[in-house]
Amino acid sequence: MILLDGKATAQSIRTELSAEVAALAPRLGRAPGLAVILVGQDPASQVYVRNKERACAEVGIASFAHQLPASAAQSELEELISRLNDDGRVDGILLQLPLPKGLDSLALLERIAPHKDVDGFHPQNMGRLAQGLPGFAPCTPAGVIELLRRYDLPTQGKHAVVVGRSNIVGRPLSIMLSQPGRFGDATVTLCHSRTPDLAEQCRRADFVFAAIGKPRFVTCDMVKPGAVVVDVGINRVEEGLVGDCDFEILCTTASAMTPVPGGIGPMTIAMLLRNTVQAYKAHTGA
Repeated sequence: MILLDGKATAQSIRTELSAEVAALAPRLGRAPGLAVILVGQDPASQVYVRNKERACAEVGIASFAHQLPASAAQSELEELISRLNDDGRVDGILLQLPLPKGLDSLALLERIAPHKDVDGFHPQNMGRLAQGLPGFAPCTPAGVIELLRRYDLPTQGKHAVVVGRSNIVGRPLSIMLSQPGRFGDATVTLCHSRTPDLAEQCRRADFVFAAIGKPRFVTCDMVKPGAVVVDVGINRVEEGLVGDCDFEILCTTASAMTPVPGGIGPMTIAMLLRNTVQAYKAHTGA
């Protein structure tokens, strides 16, 4: 079995981006800038934001952190996003989700200027993705496709099953897998909680992408021998972090598989950095 090492692949991407930024920043007069908004004290979000800040520093991206209390009002966040939209130092804006109850995350995401939406969640960017137009793709599905590309595991002409239909992962990933290209052109089945005989759908697939948020949900009897398994889930259980797939069993039958942790998580951050550099180049005319 091929272990799809997202941690090592993400490190290679950060090294490439670092070299690109080092070449551009002296000529353009500034480094790329990423603003991160964190509301409240959610421990997982705080860890994720710290990881992003470290990754930014490694690549040479200036990181502007804005931490607000859980009691922050919708209007306060709207005003902050508007200021960041107008800030010439900021190329990308990231609103860390989930937000505390009472805040309208969809309205706030829509308030971010599409050309600074490096998370790829703005309706304009999602619409451009659906139409196959240039724009920012959501970071997690973009990381999935990039990992397949780096390991030369083409989906062209294959049957792909995506388990989970969230706007963050499942829906955009299904669109990307169906688009023309060597790492697209798949026949895609998008499964969810109402899919009848989910196990049978998965057994037909050459590629299984699990993003359902249930620990070890995808088991050996749901995957045909030789399939590629990409586990997007990350779940905290008593013994630590596990994915949506039963790795210990599936790794004996899959031809390639991502670990959890160390698979898609690092790739998500790498794609955020890549989107930020892309926005920086567009804003500066590089």
